[in-house]
Amino acid sequence: MDGLAGSFRSRLASALEWVVAALFLSATIAVASLLVRDLRDQSLRTLPAPTSRPFAANVPPSIPERALSVPVLPLVDGKEVRIGDTVPAVAARLGRAAESGRQEVDRGSLGERLTRFYDYSGARFILVFEPFEPDGEARLAAIYLPDRKF
Repeated sequence: MDGLAGSFRSRLASALEWVVAALFLSATIAVASLLVRDLRDQSLRTLPAPTSRPFAANVPPSIPERALSVPVLPLVDGKEVRIGDTVPAVAARLGRAAESGRQEVDRGSLGERLTRFYDYSGARFILVFEPFEPDGEARLAAIYLPDRKF
């Protein structure tokens, strides 16, 4: 009988080892999931609150709130203006008559920023020129399409 009892004890010990291993694995998974959830919650708390105007620090104050920014502006006569164009290149392409007369100057991140308002062949848009590097030439940094008359 002693052999049968020893065999039973050995199976019971083996089963008990498996139960302990399963409990340890379950506890490890539970702790890991708590850590991941806490880290995720903490990262969500540190996100800035959404604003109505993304990148507001880079947008000149004279730009209407709901203006749409575009990288290229094709015009009806086949001409276009692109980010990176110089002030003289845009003036030569559109002519001074396209300027609506309103222009504002403020301080950008790398120097003086010039905001000009245009009305070209019925299209209204706003161009923002500023240097791309310290002491650099002013280039077209942003093109805005206002959603209402300026």
